[in-house]
Amino acid sequence: MNWTSEQILALAPDAASAKNGQGLAIGRKWQNCGRSQSVVWGECQGSGSKPYRTQIDLTEPAFRCSCPSRKFPCKHGLGLFLLLAQSDALFTDTSPPDWVSEWLDSRQQRQVKQQEKAAEKAAAIADPQAQAKRQEKRAKKVDAGVAELQQWLTDFLRRGLATAPELSYQQWDQVAARMVDAQAPGLARRLQAMAGTAHSGSGWPERLLSQLGELHLLLESYQRLESLPPALQADVRSQMGWTMSQEEVLAKPGQVVTDRWAVLGQRDEVEDPLRIRRIWLQGVSSHTLALILLFAHGKQSFEVSFLPGTVVAAELAFFPSAYPQRAIVQSRSDHAEAITPTIVPGIPQIADLFTQYSHALSHQPWLERLVVSLQGVTVGQESAQGYLRDRNNAVLPLVANYPALWELIALGGGHAIDLTGEWNGREFYPLSAWVQGEFVVL
Repeated sequence: MNWTSEQILALAPDAASAKNGQGLAIGRKWQNCGRSQSVVWGECQGSGSKPYRTQIDLTEPAFRCSCPSRKFPCKHGLGLFLLLAQSDALFTDTSPPDWVSEWLDSRQQRQVKQQEKAAEKAAAIADPQAQAKRQEKRAKKVDAGVAELQQWLTDFLRRGLATAPELSYQQWDQVAARMVDAQAPGLARRLQAMAGTAHSGSGWPERLLSQLGELHLLLESYQRLESLPPALQADVRSQMGWTMSQEEVLAKPGQVVTDRWAVLGQRDEVEDPLRIRRIWLQGVSSHTLALILLFAHGKQSFEVSFLPGTVVAAELAFFPSAYPQRAIVQSRSDHAEAITPTIVPGIPQIADLFTQYSHALSHQPWLERLVVSLQGVTVGQESAQGYLRDRNNAVLPLVANYPALWELIALGGGHAIDLTGEWNGREFYPLSAWVQGEFVVL
């Protein structure tokens, strides 16, 4: 496929790497550039006596460079990739040198070992007796934590919401730490998120009450877990912090969907020392929405890469849920193609977004976000707050301090554009846009 600069720069670990990579996308800074099937390589002279050897496996894509940088991809990988997109005539079709072939062989061997380990883990998971013992032991701790938290909530509400600003962050953290000890990290995360709500400005009582209501519903649902449908049970367990490994999902998925998947956009967040990447996909034929959730520590690279603006054939296994979103890649094609405007159908008005979100919440009431594509919206700004307006003059607020607001306003130029982004029930976070038939990563 023809890679665009926007798609390549979306892989950059930070803004500095993207800027430095663009500075290296110049032919005279590279030598011995070549390509063979799905791999490209080149040598870039750095500050040392020997040039840095850079190579890219385009099937994922994956990068390797001999430079000392701990960023993935480094500026040399980005520069070589950008050079390929801009001046592919500089790359000679030839057999890869030994240093490239050795890297490809090591990648293949690593994949085989990963598959063997996955098979071993799946066999261990398949032992129902051992699994039942582990779950029973943990359930006792969680039950005790739930009882303690319900008593704390009762006392808190008896004092009234007006006393919330008097609680220090340390007091919230103490309760959250108790939930971690009870092996219910999902409850701890909710409590930590509530700690700053009383200091978040106008309207905080409504926001805090909504958070408390979701927490109360979760605790009540957990106590009635056995009476819930199996898919909703999985949602409750997940919200409490009971995680499923990839091996467990592959062994017993909620559903498996094979399709050509359009990569709508991605969003990176940092929870030190963890980096989180959300990649949103939509099936071309099934129109199924899927979330690929990736984690990496520090400067570690993410395992799976989907470039926004591409279409990839893949088989996805979904986590069990009453409203399935999160999935893992069971198998995928090595080839990708460019996305086209007709592949992703959007909704024509903001009212349809509310209908779609309400439908999702009726199945999974703790849903944190939903990816939505909107047709024909104009971008505006009032004070520092950005917003979207549809053809019926309905208005949707953008997330506060959206980092690409001016870029988005400039792209629209006062005209209607198509947008894809995340909706959390309060604010919209744009991820990508269609401008005059061109896909733009934001």
